[in-house]
Amino acid sequence: MDSLLKHMVDMTGHRDHTMLDVSVISAVQELACASQTRVLALSNVRGQVFVRARAIIVAGSPARMEDNLDPALPGEPLSDYPALAACIARHETSCDTLCADGRHLLWLPIWIGDQVTTCLEITNPTPYTGATIQVIGGIVSVYRNFQNLLDYSERDSLTGLLNRKTFDDQLAKILQSRGELDSEAGRPADEERRHHSNTEQQWLAVVDVDHFKLVNDKFGHLYGDEVLILIANLLQSSFRSQDRIFRFGGEEFVVLLRSITLDNAQKIIDRFRTNVASHDFPQVGKVTVSVGFVSINAFEAPVIILGRADQALYYAKSHGRNLACHYDELVEKGMLTTIASNDTAEFF
Repeated sequence: MDSLLKHMVDMTGHRDHTMLDVSVISAVQELACASQTRVLALSNVRGQVFVRARAIIVAGSPARMEDNLDPALPGEPLSDYPALAACIARHETSCDTLCADGRHLLWLPIWIGDQVTTCLEITNPTPYTGATIQVIGGIVSVYRNFQNLLDYSERDSLTGLLNRKTFDDQLAKILQSRGELDSEAGRPADEERRHHSNTEQQWLAVVDVDHFKLVNDKFGHLYGDEVLILIANLLQSSFRSQDRIFRFGGEEFVVLLRSITLDNAQKIIDRFRTNVASHDFPQVGKVTVSVGFVSINAFEAPVIILGRADQALYYAKSHGRNLACHYDELVEKGMLTTIASNDTAEFF
């Protein structure tokens, strides 16, 4: 009982999804004496559900976040897990199946409303008793409720996208992670950003709805809100499952694109832009967006990175709108000139 209470206190002490995942699989691993426990993320990509491991713990080793060797792939199709797919289709809370090699897999989908985006997978040589499953079920209930609370605090109430505070936290983590990798690789601070169309980078894109004030003035705020919700839906369907999308406020959105080349970043951003331009918005008709984007340099302050993306966005807005502009390309072509920069501001 003391161990269970300790894990409950540990789980509810986190304010971060990553640490919550590590905490829950550590609790399950110890209390259930499992051989392996994983947190699986389920994502819907163009109508097909994929499964990707998000965190893992193996008996005798500490819990860790799972490395995704190819972040461009959304994971394995849910159809590769027929027992789990059937469990979710029947809206069940658990499923125990016997593998060909004799292992027992216990799947526990985390239901939030009628949606499942997370599932615990517990591997054990033998089936669990009813008492053990009851203990695990209690841990899962706490995990589900706390995950729901974290989601609520991290999301914009209108669009359901991640909010500004969450953006600040996630950008800081990306910069810290890239800074550690670049320091280990011995890269100098000014080596990043230019001439890297074939090198995978992290990217930040700022999206602004063109002439949004006119939409509100002509059709009213209810239709304006509907435009923002539909733009949010198009953002989610146009970008990849591993990219992070935020509503910054008003008609402005930000996207963090992970591990991708410049050429592919440009293609994905343009795909979203053209998807918006070709969409028929109820009552309003046609709407377009402008985008400015920049590569993320771990040795620069967040305000500098965001300021450069804003610069590229302003260029797109002032040169016809419905454009996606890359900051470095504009600088290299002499269309933008950076005069000076420091850790808190940039003047141009």
